[in-house]
Amino acid sequence: MILSRQLPIVPQLRQTWVMSDSVDVTTQNSTVEEWTGALARAVGSPGGGAGAGVMLAMAASLTSMVAGYTEAGDGQQTHVDNVLSRAEELRKLALHLADEDAAASRAFGAAFNLEKGPERDKAIREASVGAARSSAILGEHALEAIDDLGWLAEHGNSALIADVVVAFGALRAALTGARTNVSFDLGTLRASGATLDEVREQHPQLWATVQKLDAAIERIDTSAAAVDDRAAPTDSD
Repeated sequence: MILSRQLPIVPQLRQTWVMSDSVDVTTQNSTVEEWTGALARAVGSPGGGAGAGVMLAMAASLTSMVAGYTEAGDGQQTHVDNVLSRAEELRKLALHLADEDAAASRAFGAAFNLEKGPERDKAIREASVGAARSSAILGEHALEAIDDLGWLAEHGNSALIADVVVAFGALRAALTGARTNVSFDLGTLRASGATLDEVREQHPQLWATVQKLDAAIERIDTSAAAVDDRAAPTDSD
């Protein structure tokens, strides 16, 4: 997504967020029912960024499961073990990143709730960049998971190819969420008076991350399409 194609910022953007005083719901201390219930509330934390983190954890979990069911061929056991180890570490990290993003979302919402003025502009800048960086980190970890899942699509237990495709879908959702949130949060810097050209000049790495994650999404689509005939044999023209 190209930032210059974004719609203009809505003046009341995120100012309607409810600042909750309730105990934070995190991926570590909540059931799936509790966490998704919190996501469904009109509060903003957790939000889409945290949801992307959970989708990354789902992709990592399925990667781990498929690797665990895979009987290694000659000389491949070490590779399978490494895939399994990386996937398990990513599952834990992704949930942590989901909770970090929820915290960044709270700061983002709080900034937009301030009275207009220099302090609000400063808070928006800091919160927007912080939120963009949070999503960029998540996206980088999601990008690193593509190769392992692609390897399993080719060499993993063939009986679980449908699970591989589901994992591709979850990983794509995580990357799409990260890419879109980085772009949106950078675009939000316009609310503090910056132009998109200034944003690109001041934050070149974050700006480049959007295109990098776009390319990663295309890689996933290509990989998933390559095995779709095995995963969904009844879906034919």
